[in-house]
Amino acid sequence: MNLHIDTPLLESRALSVQAGRSIWLKLDALQPAGSFKIRGIGHACRVYQEQGARRFVSSSGGNAGLAVAYAGRCLNIPVTVVVPETTTERAKELLRLEGAEVIVHGGSWQEANQHAQTLLGATDAFLHPFDNPLLWHGHASLIDEVAMAQCKPDAVVLAVGGGGLLAGIVEGLQRNQWHDVPVFAVETEGAASFHAAVLAGHTVELERISSIATSLGAKRVCEQALHCANTHPVHSLVVSDGSALAACERFLADHRVLVEPACGAVLSVVYEQNPALAPYNKILVVVCGGATTSIEQIRSWASQPGIQQ
Repeated sequence: MNLHIDTPLLESRALSVQAGRSIWLKLDALQPAGSFKIRGIGHACRVYQEQGARRFVSSSGGNAGLAVAYAGRCLNIPVTVVVPETTTERAKELLRLEGAEVIVHGGSWQEANQHAQTLLGATDAFLHPFDNPLLWHGHASLIDEVAMAQCKPDAVVLAVGGGGLLAGIVEGLQRNQWHDVPVFAVETEGAASFHAAVLAGHTVELERISSIATSLGAKRVCEQALHCANTHPVHSLVVSDGSALAACERFLADHRVLVEPACGAVLSVVYEQNPALAPYNKILVVVCGGATTSIEQIRSWASQPGIQQ
């Protein structure tokens, strides 16, 4: 039995009228633990359980850590999550609610990740937030569900952080013989490591993450993300933090679902009618979710100096 659920696939009347084309939503914000991450992480945790893992270790204070904690609770396997000092109290509270041991270490994900590696014992399994073929295979199930619904889109729009979702969606498109369906990979300014990799022709490490969309805050995307761009029609789009935050507010009003800025970035290219989408009549938007953001936090970010409205 899967740890993720088959999420609703529906045509958004509000977005379709706004965009002047058919906009379909894959509502993975409704997954247990609040995001698409449970698809891949749930699959990986089951595999590791079958291989004899007695504990799961993760290094994410965000959606990946929550997915590991949820999976561990479902499988009755202890979970330790190492989070950086920048992790919000809400995120730590949600991790503990799932029964995870939370260790705070370091000022960045990289430092937390390094510490997590030192904790690994012989019967522990490490769950990387995005760079693992097991995760990509699990994330591909999202496209399997769309194919089962016989709802082939003209294009797919999704968020890119570390590249795990992109890798999974491309795997799903290709295994369903949808090689002709392009993917629009969206990032925010200040977290655009995939865009930098596409321009350079190789993965690039950003000096720092300056976007408020911290779920997109991988300084370097996984190599598989760039491989996808070389083997499938993948197009990079970059939007502002202000656009992402405004889209979160609009989507909450339109669909009564609160998403984090990383997901708002995806929605913003539809709300703002990005010209890159103009040739396509039926667009699938991956509403990836995010459990650690509140509407108060979104409005606080939006009020900060320098955030363009």
